[in-house]
Amino acid sequence: MPNGIDAAELIRGDIATMEPYTPIFPFEVLAARLGRRPDEIIKLDANENPYGPSPKVREALAELAYINIYPDPESRALREALADLVGVPVDLLLAGAGADELLDLVMRLFLTPGDAILNCPPTFGMYPFDAAISGGRVVSVPRRADFSLDIDAIETAVEAHQPKLVFITSPNNPDGSWVSDAALERLLALQAVVVLDEAYVEFAGMERSRIRQVPERDNLIVLRTFSKLAGLAGLRVGYGAFPLSLMSHLWKIKQPYNVSIAASTAAIAALGDLPWLEDKVQRIVDERERFSRELERIPYLSPYPSQSNFILCRVLGRDASELKLALEEDGILIRYYRKPRLSDHVRFTVGTPAQSDAVIAALQRLA
Repeated sequence: MPNGIDAAELIRGDIATMEPYTPIFPFEVLAARLGRRPDEIIKLDANENPYGPSPKVREALAELAYINIYPDPESRALREALADLVGVPVDLLLAGAGADELLDLVMRLFLTPGDAILNCPPTFGMYPFDAAISGGRVVSVPRRADFSLDIDAIETAVEAHQPKLVFITSPNNPDGSWVSDAALERLLALQAVVVLDEAYVEFAGMERSRIRQVPERDNLIVLRTFSKLAGLAGLRVGYGAFPLSLMSHLWKIKQPYNVSIAASTAAIAALGDLPWLEDKVQRIVDERERFSRELERIPYLSPYPSQSNFILCRVLGRDASELKLALEEDGILIRYYRKPRLSDHVRFTVGTPAQSDAVIAALQRLA
């Protein structure tokens, strides 16, 4: 048989040279690598909810029917439940296979090759990743030393580079800082669309979400997720609120059956048990404050204030990557960033009180 062309020769040049996103390894893989059972691992590296889903979610999934039938392409029942929760008209809401899918949709909606987005690192790494997939340019405006936004520099960069999209996370990942109302107003005055990622907003206070502002704004998109609030990270379900002028175009490019029956059923069941969700959020917030105080007592750690479900710490007088590896030996998984701005930092997800106690004991032994 004659050989045809090598398929790799036809790959887009920019894709061939782009850096891959580095995800967290699966739980079972990490446990096997450490020679421990999964239940012996304290997993605090991916900002997951340590309490898992509501019992009502498990019940709903156990009774799941019609899995042989394609799901509702418009996720009507889920969007109606969300409209009741967030106070935004259902016509402005779109559900996705995690908020990550919605980030990709936004990029594809706006970007043609060469168009720019504005990113404010250190922050969530998916923004430049998705922009690269769409052939977009990334204009970076670094955050200040305390991780606050440099609004003056952002305004200058928008004027100079004319990005179509400005990506902001509030609370920000990895430090947990909040974007003030005044800062957001200045961002919304720019000639760009502001994409506000509120993946962690519940831990700062649901009432502080800006999602209800979307119907009044022409250039504000707010994205949310069930991964942190409801413990559904493994099912991949998120949602966003968009200006009405964008919705018909988003429906055109969305994959028809993007939210599975299981994910939609679980999300609806979670929303039907709000007292359970609110209780777990409060437990995490209370533990965040206690855990932060304990981390402050570790002589080689300097934690940052956080309004999320994680705490970023600067590591003083020792190698941060070695600290991560030392904790792994105790079955404790934390996040370390191999990036210049964060090379001396580690991040701890807020777990249960028992998990926090085990972490503090391990850190004390390493002192």
